[in-house]
Amino acid sequence: MDELERELGPLEDVEDDDSSDNNSTKGRKKSNLPLVNPLCVETPKETGFHQSTRICLEQIREAMLHHRWQEAAEYMACYSQILEDSSRNTEQQYKELIWRISTEILHNHPNSKLEDYNIIYERMKHSGFRHYLMISLEHAFHLLLHGHIEDAKRQLSNQKTKLIQAYRSLLDYIIWCDKKFTHSNTDYPDSGDNQEMHNYFRQASVNLKEILKNPGVWDPFILCYVERHDASERKLMQELKNLHVLVPSHELMLEYSSLLLQSDKKGDIQKALGVVLEMLDFACWRINLDVWKRLKAIIQKLHLQEDWKDVVSGEMAGRKDWWPALHFTSFHACKDSEENPELMEVKASLTKILCPDLMLKYTAERVTSGTWT
Repeated sequence: MDELERELGPLEDVEDDDSSDNNSTKGRKKSNLPLVNPLCVETPKETGFHQSTRICLEQIREAMLHHRWQEAAEYMACYSQILEDSSRNTEQQYKELIWRISTEILHNHPNSKLEDYNIIYERMKHSGFRHYLMISLEHAFHLLLHGHIEDAKRQLSNQKTKLIQAYRSLLDYIIWCDKKFTHSNTDYPDSGDNQEMHNYFRQASVNLKEILKNPGVWDPFILCYVERHDASERKLMQELKNLHVLVPSHELMLEYSSLLLQSDKKGDIQKALGVVLEMLDFACWRINLDVWKRLKAIIQKLHLQEDWKDVVSGEMAGRKDWWPALHFTSFHACKDSEENPELMEVKASLTKILCPDLMLKYTAERVTSGTWT
């Protein structure tokens, strides 16, 4: 509705004629705020065509505000003739307005069908609209919501941007997962299906590998890449290692630490300790029980090494100044004891190990009557 409000423009203030020369208006500073250039206000030289489209848009607005979606749809069918107007340099604005309003009506209309969406999206994409990529991506999302995965991929097949490539690879992965599930439940699998399934996997794998070179932005796609078809543990470890360098707070770091913990290599247990401590450097993992349990399991395994205290001390050396404030205050003790007693038990067992030289307030004895000391 914001788009529609902007197009209709702001209402003008109506002042009493007698107060027009009032002193209160004198010396008033003119606003520097940019004014909207409305498409649908009456002009002195307004033609009959412009008047009818302006009134039509006002009726659409009124119908949408009162959730009369059928009425809005009927008016919208007439309003699209505004695209035939060549007397104003506002063609792109009209196109975006039609796109936004049409999809909003369809989202809310109780009888809208997928075909209706397809008609709108295709019409906009082939009308010279400058937001072609945006419309294609939105169209693909809508097809995904209705389970038309391969149709969604076709919408993105001719786009070359990295974002579109990432989504196209994600669709390849989804199709591969679906075919893999179907294949595993077939008594007599066809060799052609195997080849087709491998092609989808290869396409997704190659493109998703490129995504790892761009940290942060591509996080939603990483999971698809590491859940590879028949991926070896060594290959999986390597990909997660690369991801750890790029995004140390990623949820897959819990999986990475698990693989390191299971490894027989002596150095991997120290790597696991570093991975989990880096996760806990981020506030989003502060109250995650699984991460704290993983940390405790790592330290328990470290106890088998003679130098375990030095290993822990080395990892905590740069954290002693700020970790207690992030994890081990009396406030945290009270909150954890109320909301997650198991979490408090795990954390309390680690305080002396992680910060042996500090007098921390994260103890059960300091939690009294909901107050913190």
